[in-house]
Amino acid sequence: MKTTDKSRRKFIATGALALSGLTAFGYQGISLSDLGQTGPIRIGLIGSGSRGQGLASLLSKIQGFELIACCDIIPENLQGGMKLAAKGARSYTDYKKLLQDKDIQAVIIATPLYLHYPMAVDAIAAGKHIYMEKTMAYTIPQALDLVKRVERSNLVFQVGHQYRYYSMYLKVKEILSQGWIGKVSHYECQYNRNSDWRKPVSDPKMERAINWRMYKEYCGGVLSELSAHEIDIVNWMEDSHPLKVAGFGGIDYWKDGRETFDNIRLVYEYPGGVKASVTSILSNEYKGYSIRILGSKGTIEILRDQAYIYPEATKKTLGTVDGVTGATIEVLPGGKGQPIVFEKQLDPTSYALQDFAECILKGKKPASNVNNGRDVAIAVHMGNQAAETEKTQYWKDEYSV
Repeated sequence: MKTTDKSRRKFIATGALALSGLTAFGYQGISLSDLGQTGPIRIGLIGSGSRGQGLASLLSKIQGFELIACCDIIPENLQGGMKLAAKGARSYTDYKKLLQDKDIQAVIIATPLYLHYPMAVDAIAAGKHIYMEKTMAYTIPQALDLVKRVERSNLVFQVGHQYRYYSMYLKVKEILSQGWIGKVSHYECQYNRNSDWRKPVSDPKMERAINWRMYKEYCGGVLSELSAHEIDIVNWMEDSHPLKVAGFGGIDYWKDGRETFDNIRLVYEYPGGVKASVTSILSNEYKGYSIRILGSKGTIEILRDQAYIYPEATKKTLGTVDGVTGATIEVLPGGKGQPIVFEKQLDPTSYALQDFAECILKGKKPASNVNNGRDVAIAVHMGNQAAETEKTQYWKDEYSV
């Protein structure tokens, strides 16, 4: 239902007070014992680097999970994962041997991007439920094939676009659906850092394995490892996928032998002419992570854990612009944005992992699943191709299987 002009005027006057009347969202989680699970869901972690260890730490705080195995080829990573695992957990350096473990019901795959597809294929064949870190797949054919394999299985396949579970984004989704900021025409997304993005390497032979984000053989650079989250958010808010993309990228600041871009700037076009700019650079972190949603009646700004709404001014005045008398000048409000009120209890990934458990126990489809994972993977590939070739890339009919 769209908001009325009267209710919008009330919002402009009362700001967050009016918004607080909207439904408060937040994934509430479950009691696994209430769903007939006689014991914890037994998890195997494939890839126990920094992200894998972060997931392992969260698992230990969620009722009903037990991390019983870890796998990594880097000894330090494997040791870190095992410290967070259950007593008696088993360690592996070969993920295929972990998949042969009959005690494991589900796996978390938190490896470099190029390994996602083969590991997912093997995990499906082994009958394991899968929590796959983003981006889901490295190539378009891989993404399309995973959709078919998952749909043929009776397994839960969840993709780590955890912001779909976060109450702040659920509130923004509701605000957009109720028309509070009018017709949306543009999104401005950025995911910036001021860092070379490298990790220390004690053994030169391990350079590519440790700093895999630097090399095209292993991932899609800043687009697949950072901006993929924001692409998923735009897809979700628009209930669609991009139709085409154009843009540029380069290695212009960190000239240290890397192969993936240290900066990229793209514009995706969605149905109805909606444009989404996506930027990621590694040489400046001002407002590092942010999304602005521009509507005809207002703007929403999303930061890491805060969101604000800025209503458009309704007053106009006549003045002189570049010597032309009578040109219309918008009078913009000088005040601060009104905060968007939302429930904030847990880390977004905690909500996502709770959903993973519920989907396994109830046979449900996750909110972040193989379909939106496919759409983001394709959009990431299209974006990198657009920047590398400096040619517009188009969504093909066969992508929407």
